Amino acid sequence: VQLVESGGGLVQPGESLRLSCVASGITFSRHDMSWVRQAPGKEREGVATIYTGGASIRYAESVKGRSTISQDNAKNRVYLQMNSLKPEDTATYYCAAGQGVGWCLDVIRVGAEADFDYWGHGTQVTVS
Repeated sequence: VQLVESGGGLVQPGESLRLSCVASGITFSRHDMSWVRQAPGKEREGVATIYTGGASIRYAESVKGRSTISQDNAKNRVYLQMNSLKPEDTATYYCAAGQGVGWCLDVIRVGAEADFDYWGHGTQVTVS
């Protein structure tokens, strides 16, 4: 099983990035898919979750209105479109998958990261 993120980079404030996560070895459509980020010296933070089948989506307040999570089941990919990037968005962004794991922000907040079945290795986003 693999989750591989891509699309990170160095951008200026106000610019956009589209992060991509391709999943192999799992039944993609059976997992809640999330993006989680970790800034240097800070704890992990849930960013966005798209629930199984895309029935529901949630965003952290810090990115709401600026970001869009989406998925392509045929390609086993989940995306995070990030617009109007800010320096505080600088972090390593991870893709995480879990069956029925739910809203990633709450999962991270209570320290239940082990509830996610799979994690990617992350892609770096730097806004400067």
